[in-house]
Amino acid sequence: MMYNINGVDLEADEQGYLLEPVFDDEAVRVIAATEQITLTDAHWEVINYLRDQYREHGHTPNFRAMLKGMAEIRPEVDSKYLYDLFPIGPAKQGPKVAALPQPLGKGGY
Repeated sequence: MMYNINGVDLEADEQGYLLEPVFDDEAVRVIAATEQITLTDAHWEVINYLRDQYREHGHTPNFRAMLKGMAEIRPEVDSKYLYDLFPIGPAKQGPKVAALPQPLGKGGY
């Protein structure tokens, strides 16, 4: 599978995750459209959190760690909030839309 981002073909695995992280916001827009997600400021907040975690740790957090980390940024964040943004699963679909590689194991660390 490939995504065309700004005229460049980027390779993805069979599930649609990029093989290498891309920190270009256009990549997020293209992948979100493929996932049928209309991006909002709330999506971008989660995407930026996931990108920061990836830069810091080399992978994205599992759902429990993601929920805890996002709640520190925005206290009203709960499971429903995250699933409303990424209905297939915040710890799986979130990194895909954030243009990051597939999470480790069951969604991260």
